[in-house]
Amino acid sequence: MESIIELFETSVKNYPDNNYLWQKKGPRFEGSSYTQVHEQVHALGAGLMQMGIQPGDRITLLSEGRNEWVISELGILYNGAINVPLSIKLNEPDEIAFRIQHSGSRAIITSGRQLQKILNLAKGIECLETIICLDRTEHQDPQIRYYEDLLQAGRNYLQNHAKDFRNRFEAVRGDNYANICYTSGTTADPKGIILSHRNYTANVEQAGSLHTLPGHYKTLLILPWDHSFAHTCGIYAVMKFGASLASVDSGSSPMDTLKNIPKNIKELQPHFILSVPALAKNFRKNIEKAITDKGAVTRRLFYTALKVAYAYNGNGLNQGKGYRMLLAPLNQLFDLILFRKIREGFGGNLKFFVGGGALLDIELQRFFYAIGIPMYQGYGLTESAPVISSNSEVKAKMGSSGIVAQGIELKICDDNGLELPQGQKGEIIIRGENVMKGYWKNESATKEALREQWLYTGDMGFVDRDGFLQVLGRFKSLLIADDGEKFSPEGIEEALTDQSHYIDQCMLYNNQRAYTVCLLVPNREAIRRYIAKHPGQADPAHILHRIEQELLKYRTGGPYDTMFPQRWLPAAVAILPEAFAEENHFINSTLKMVRPKITEHYQELLNFLYTPEAKKIDHPVNLQAIVHYME
Repeated sequence: MESIIELFETSVKNYPDNNYLWQKKGPRFEGSSYTQVHEQVHALGAGLMQMGIQPGDRITLLSEGRNEWVISELGILYNGAINVPLSIKLNEPDEIAFRIQHSGSRAIITSGRQLQKILNLAKGIECLETIICLDRTEHQDPQIRYYEDLLQAGRNYLQNHAKDFRNRFEAVRGDNYANICYTSGTTADPKGIILSHRNYTANVEQAGSLHTLPGHYKTLLILPWDHSFAHTCGIYAVMKFGASLASVDSGSSPMDTLKNIPKNIKELQPHFILSVPALAKNFRKNIEKAITDKGAVTRRLFYTALKVAYAYNGNGLNQGKGYRMLLAPLNQLFDLILFRKIREGFGGNLKFFVGGGALLDIELQRFFYAIGIPMYQGYGLTESAPVISSNSEVKAKMGSSGIVAQGIELKICDDNGLELPQGQKGEIIIRGENVMKGYWKNESATKEALREQWLYTGDMGFVDRDGFLQVLGRFKSLLIADDGEKFSPEGIEEALTDQSHYIDQCMLYNNQRAYTVCLLVPNREAIRRYIAKHPGQADPAHILHRIEQELLKYRTGGPYDTMFPQRWLPAAVAILPEAFAEENHFINSTLKMVRPKITEHYQELLNFLYTPEAKKIDHPVNLQAIVHYME
């Protein structure tokens, strides 16, 4: 299947009465069938055609996830036009304006909540002719057209021009561009990743070699819909199998929307969920809090059950094998009396998560395997549309990024581009029909990333003896010692934040220096709880040494001293005055740290950490900074 249009038309034919989209309307979710969505897509596509949209035109889409998001993208694609999806987390006018101008978008489709962002900058964007608003508002701006009016105009147009519209969408081929997806642009101007129709349909087929979905499966699409992971694995993979997806009930604020997620999960009763580590950690925290609230007996039982499940599951690949078979009856008992009740909190139907977006802590994977909702970690990037590999119900190994999808070639190469033997670490390089066409209006970046049809990912990894891809992190984020040895910091950072109540965020740094240092954001609530229990120890130096004790657990003699090589553990620490957040641009929209920006902002502090004075955690900089977290 070459184009997304062929994919959708085939699914409508094969699953006409299956629900495709679900949306909260009033007290419950209501479904829209493939046939119903098909009619709206044709109406909107015809409305855009009547409006003068031509093949190759770009249209920006800025909206929360909802039925109209999918219908809008498909309507754009049916015209042979190109969708430019933007994140609703973009708030800076120049960030939005750059993407609209750089793509040359003639129109933008936006929700009522995002409309003001566009009105504030629309007059200064020459290429932008029309604003299509998904919701009725009081605005009388002549640039604004409303979605419902465009649907009706399309239906009227189809009465006399149905053949013209059919000729338009049947002319779309696999090589036609479908999306321009912009990177976060944290170190330079954002790059527009060009993905074709065939990039998407190929990746749906490739992902289908790893996971298949029965037609009755539902998912609640909790990730931003402009992200390629949600895009391919939610909107289009679901479409291929005749399954369905639902949008989160949007609250009056981003925080309200976040709070609606657990409630919507219970209401919709999804069968699988796409997640990222930050969301998975929140799910785990909520589960553990609920267990703790039930009292000490329940808490002890729960953690005993976890230990049994951890031992029984092994690394996933050896689950229930060998001596682990002896644990099967006890594990089943705990599942019956405890874990099944936890799963009911997710609606009762949830079979698995698929994780992406960052490295996933193996301890987090063990936890979800134990409660009976495995989290299958995968690997990919937008430039590959995005799926490259994944664990699955068929074959899984915790701590890995799974098996490479069928139809994708992968090799591990050294700095000179020469392929390395299995088991050796190097850059991950891939080739397949899912690989992007290039970067929009950026020939130099395209040449750097694409060489003889191979995509150079910039990620370090290796394929282990079981055939599983092990992703070690971005080359740009690697710690590099003074002797040239390299190490990925993500595993250490995740361990520090996951296993210590007192550490909320941290970033390790070593740029060819004698030792590694750490920028650290303490957990204010944990510190306050400690002070409440130990009022006599509420001085800054004592709190700093309490945090230091958490770091020493990974040093020789500590309970975790074998987890990481000692040379990569931080020898000096700086407490930061503020957290890494999207507002200060230290975290991007996928909740990853923006290391170059953090490094640049705190360069003077990082230089200080390489002085003898900084080796003691109660140095003056930290004594002053920690007071902020004690108040």
